[in-house]
Amino acid sequence: MTRIWVEEAGDVADPLIVLVHGAMDRSAGMLRLSRRLDDCYRVARYDRRGYGRSTPHAGPFEMADQVADLVGVIGDRRAVIVGHSYGGNIALATAEQYPSLVAGVAIYETPLSWEPWWPGTTAGAVAIKEAGRPEEAAEAFMRRIIGVARWEALPERTRAIRRAEGVALVNELADLREHQPWHADRIEVPVVVGCGTRGAAHHRQGMEQVAGTIVGAKFIVLEGCGHSAPHTDAAVFCSQIVSPLLERVGSPWSR
Repeated sequence: MTRIWVEEAGDVADPLIVLVHGAMDRSAGMLRLSRRLDDCYRVARYDRRGYGRSTPHAGPFEMADQVADLVGVIGDRRAVIVGHSYGGNIALATAEQYPSLVAGVAIYETPLSWEPWWPGTTAGAVAIKEAGRPEEAAEAFMRRIIGVARWEALPERTRAIRRAEGVALVNELADLREHQPWHADRIEVPVVVGCGTRGAAHHRQGMEQVAGTIVGAKFIVLEGCGHSAPHTDAAVFCSQIVSPLLERVGSPWSR
């Protein structure tokens, strides 16, 4: 049985926000953002299956399982969901399938890997090509995302842990390329879509597409920010991405 590691902060009576991390990340990456929110909201962060402190296992990593994990984190509450990168697809798929649980969604530079125009040269696409060697795929992904110098400066134990997460990386990204996880015409909650001026062109194109196909979605560009904005620019991300969503959702949304 998969055990998902969850940490919550803020008053239990406050409305719930769930932060969902991307590929080869973990809940710790969303800590700065959580601290910007937990004085007014109950904020949940969790390590997705195959990452961090959640139970290591060999799968499955299909979107249905990712959604089930998020629903388990929400429980019998109602939540606003903020998804970074791959986590944005989990947020939107959950909003489509469980609209009664989701009050609103914010996504940032979320990959549309199933689209025929999506580049085959991204870090994720390269990882899929290394599917038979998940540890090597994880290392190659990390080298591209954080840079060679930062990767090589990590302690060997840390690098070994991250290599072991290659199983989750390869399988979840391969599933995303093969199966469209959500449908724009079925998303009925408020949605804010973001990207950064320092992000890749395909991420901006993808976010423009999402904002243009989900009715009422708001598109926001963060000046001077890159793909890791929720980590590196938490204050900007909170004020320009999360706060506009919360204003649209209205409060309280908890139950």
